[in-house]
Amino acid sequence: MQGLVIKSTGSWYQVYAENGKNYDCRIKGKFRIQGIQTTNPIAVGDKVAFELEPNAETGVIDTLLDRKNYIIRKSINLSKQAQIIAANLDQAFLIVTLASPRTSLGFIDRFLVTSEAYSIPTCLVFNKLDLFSKQGLEILAEYKAIYEKIGYPCYEVSALKGTNIDQIKALLKDNITLFSGHSGVGKSSLINALLPGFEIKTGEISDWSDKGQHTTTFAEMHTLPFGGYLIDTPGIRELGIFDIKPEELSHYFVEMRDRLNQCKFNNCRHVNEPGCAVLKAVENDEIEMSRYESYLSMYHGNDTRA
Repeated sequence: MQGLVIKSTGSWYQVYAENGKNYDCRIKGKFRIQGIQTTNPIAVGDKVAFELEPNAETGVIDTLLDRKNYIIRKSINLSKQAQIIAANLDQAFLIVTLASPRTSLGFIDRFLVTSEAYSIPTCLVFNKLDLFSKQGLEILAEYKAIYEKIGYPCYEVSALKGTNIDQIKALLKDNITLFSGHSGVGKSSLINALLPGFEIKTGEISDWSDKGQHTTTFAEMHTLPFGGYLIDTPGIRELGIFDIKPEELSHYFVEMRDRLNQCKFNNCRHVNEPGCAVLKAVENDEIEMSRYESYLSMYHGNDTRA
């Protein structure tokens, strides 16, 4: 029997089967994906084949069907392993807040590099618009200018007030969409605004760290009544780049990509080499300094800044 993984709890997976029923399934034996060391070989969004156990209520996953794509991050405690966040996505929405908690430009850039590397179109959704001061709105405009200039769509919403929720609904319709971001940015509140009556638990911000508390414990896929699927994921405190070599990194910065063949040296690192087209573009304000600083941070391996 085949089905779609709609929830992952670590050791058990809820699979929506082709017969219209949900089954709690476990993985058969030492299930591993060839060529990828991950803490979770199966992720929400995966299509799998499974066999029902004798009780006909639970199943055993024995085959992972081909993936269209997936998004992955380095495991926090196991640097040589990674965690697959979700699979078979049409798009990803990174939910961003400028305060309580603050989403840094470095974090945004690492997410965008990861989504570029795994061919997942990404939008930035700036939440908590109702809390923005005049200064906050000015910073928001600066953030949006950085990313819209290089082709990333940006949207402003207030989950609390319902501002621009219909705009987000239109983008979600008939797509499989990942919601990601720090804990506390309002992913659960935004889903509640999109799906009135659904009432996903929401959390408070931790005073000591200004980081949100986890309200989503496991990744889960929700069916949208207006068409499509939404994958809600636990908040990410750190996002480590996985399986991208330093010499490949510039290919995933969209504003650098078209300039790479203009560098004097084929093996240019874009750090301090003479005749570097990327450095020239930075000097001419054609590439934002914040983006270049993110590139350097990732290039030198300092890639888990919150």
